[in-house]
Amino acid sequence: MRRPMVAGNWKMHGTRASVAELIEGLAAQVLPGNVDVAVIPSSLHIGQVVDGLQSGLIMVGAQDAAVQAEQGALTGEIAAVQLVDAGCKLVLVGHSERRLLLGESDQVLNRKFAAIQASGLTPVLCIGETLEQREAGQTLEVVGQQLDSVIKAFGIQAFVNAVVAYEPVWAIGTGLTATPEQAQDVHAAIRAQLAKEDSEVAQGVRLLYGGSVKAANAAELFSMPDIDGGLVGGASLNADEFGAICRAAGN
Repeated sequence: MRRPMVAGNWKMHGTRASVAELIEGLAAQVLPGNVDVAVIPSSLHIGQVVDGLQSGLIMVGAQDAAVQAEQGALTGEIAAVQLVDAGCKLVLVGHSERRLLLGESDQVLNRKFAAIQASGLTPVLCIGETLEQREAGQTLEVVGQQLDSVIKAFGIQAFVNAVVAYEPVWAIGTGLTATPEQAQDVHAAIRAQLAKEDSEVAQGVRLLYGGSVKAANAAELFSMPDIDGGLVGGASLNADEFGAICRAAGN
């Protein structure tokens, strides 16, 4: 039985004051004991969040990591080993904003995936299609290629300690959400692609849905057989809303 997970990606939001307020709100939430809960602040606020969430009920992740695991001369970047030292447990890799807006290629993302995993952190691999690709009927092809890039580079065993997040680009921050059935279709295809390599690994991998997940739609999305939780964007900046999403995953 896969343990559900809900992770909140705060993206490029937060001041010391607003983060302190959000930490206080999160600490007041009644969170389900059967769900792994994580928040992913900007790198600037990781230390503040780790210090503020001392109960250990909520993991802290990072939004990005450098292509090399160890410290070195790479100005402006953060090494995975530094994220470990800061108290992080997981790292996003391949988020569509980094793929599309910052031009990160599969080759770069594979190096980041490897560096994250080599440091003992869990990579959360984000994959998804644009609206144009969906309308052209290319969803499964695009998602399959993004997944296959990692499988070819590192083999199926790399997914024993990894999470996959399906985020249709057209549903991120737009208010549009894939229907539970649309999301399930893609999640099932992802799991089937992994199962072609190793059925046991495929059954164990947690697949999260991301794309305008809210308290109002979380329960229906999470009821789908291959959706194991959510990667939450804007709604994770509201402690009450995020808490409600986590409780939906627990049910």
